[in-house]
Amino acid sequence: MQEEKREVVVRRVVARKLSVSEAAPLLGISERQLWRLKARYIEEGASALQHGNRGRSPANRIDDAFRERIVLLARKRYAGVNDSHLAELLAEREGIPVARRTLQRILRGAGLASPRAHRPPRYRSRRERAASAGALVLVDGSRHRWFGTAHPYACCIAAIDDATGEVIGATFREQEDAAGHFTVLGQMLTTKGAALAMYSDRHSVFWRSLKERESREEELLGVRTPTQFGRALAELGTQAIFANSAQAKGRIERLWGTWQDRLYQELRLADIHDIDAANRFLARYLPRHNARFAVAAADSEPSWQPLPEGKTVESVCCFKYVRVVAPDNTVRLGGALVQLPPRSQHWSWVGQRIEARQHLDGSWSVHAPDGRELVRTARAEGPAKLLTQPYVRAPISGVPPLPWRPQAEHPWRKKDSLSGWHPAAARRTLATARQKGHAV
Repeated sequence: MQEEKREVVVRRVVARKLSVSEAAPLLGISERQLWRLKARYIEEGASALQHGNRGRSPANRIDDAFRERIVLLARKRYAGVNDSHLAELLAEREGIPVARRTLQRILRGAGLASPRAHRPPRYRSRRERAASAGALVLVDGSRHRWFGTAHPYACCIAAIDDATGEVIGATFREQEDAAGHFTVLGQMLTTKGAALAMYSDRHSVFWRSLKERESREEELLGVRTPTQFGRALAELGTQAIFANSAQAKGRIERLWGTWQDRLYQELRLADIHDIDAANRFLARYLPRHNARFAVAAADSEPSWQPLPEGKTVESVCCFKYVRVVAPDNTVRLGGALVQLPPRSQHWSWVGQRIEARQHLDGSWSVHAPDGRELVRTARAEGPAKLLTQPYVRAPISGVPPLPWRPQAEHPWRKKDSLSGWHPAAARRTLATARQKGHAV
C-alpha cells in the first residue's frame, strides 16, 4: 500500500498536478529524495518505486539447518520444556544462544505449541510483598510425580521468602509431614535465622482442626495444645498465619508452577529417580534458581532474628513428648527401654515427668525439667521411624509433679544461716510447701 500511494503521488508530480514541495510531506520524504524518485520513475516506470530489499533474505535470518536442529532438540531431548527454560538450556548445554521470542517463532512455525496451558485471567487484588527479608516466610508442600509418570508420587516441601522470592529451604519426602517441614525449618535457621511470621495452609502439620475434640487437660487449662511444628514456632517467637485459600499464599503456589515445569525437567535430564538423589540435587539447584528468580527487597535491612537464648536448631527442630519414669528408672522411647542415670544421692526419677525428644535422625534424648540432657540413644540405622504424635504439654493425670526442692537463695542453702535454723521452722516450711501442692 505504501508503494501504491507513492506511485499515485509521483505520477501526479510528473503530470504537474502537484508540486514537489507539496508532495514531499505527503510521502514523508525530503524534496531532494522526491526529485530522485521522479527521475527514476520517468526512466524505469513503476518498478523504480519498489523497495530495494524486496526478494532478498534478511542478513540476520536464521539458517534452515539451525532451525531444524532447534526443532529436533525441542521434540526429542527437551520435550515438554517451556520456551524460557528451553532458551536457557540451549545456551547452557548446547551452545546455541537464541532469544526467547525468536525461539517461540521457530517452534510455533514448526507446529510445536507451548507445553503450559494458561488459564484465562481472573481478577484478584494483589497483596504487596513484605518490606524486608525475613518478615514473612511462606511454607507449603507439593505432591507431584517429580521423577516421571513411571515413578510414584513424591512431595516437595519448600519455604520461600515473601519479600525477595528466594527459596531458603527445600526437601523431598514421600509425603508432606512434620519431619519434612522441620528439615526445611532447620535449613532456614542455619542459613538465615528465625522469621517474624510464617504463612501456611491449614494442614494438620501446622493447625489443629476445631472439630477435633479437646482432651480433659486442655479443657481444664482452657488452652489447646499446639502441633509439634506450632510448638517449634512458639519457641522461636515466630507468628503463625493460616491461609484460607491457595490464592492467599500465591507466591509459593507460583513456585510450584515453576518447579513442576522447570525442576521436573532438570531432574529428568539429570536422570534422577529417587528422593535421596533429588535432595542432593536440590543443594546445587537452589542457588541457580535464586539467581534467576529472586528480587531485591524494598527494605535492604533484613528482619531475620537470631535463635532465642538457650535454643539450638536441634532442640527446636525435633519431636517432644512427656514420659513418666518407671519404678526401675527407665522410660520407654519408641518401643525401647532407656535407663536413666541416678538423679542424685538421695533423689530418684521414679514417677516423675521428663521430656523426651526424638530427633530427625531417629535418635532419642531425655531431658530433665531444667533442660539438662540425661541420656541420648544411638542414631537409628536406615530410614528413621518417627512417632510424629501431637505435642503433650498438659499435666498427666495421676502423675505427681517433681518434688519441691529449695532454690539456691533459700536459707537452707546458705551455710551462714544455720545458726538461725530450728526444727519448728523446718516443720512450718514443709507445711507451707504441702499447702502449695509441692511433693516433699
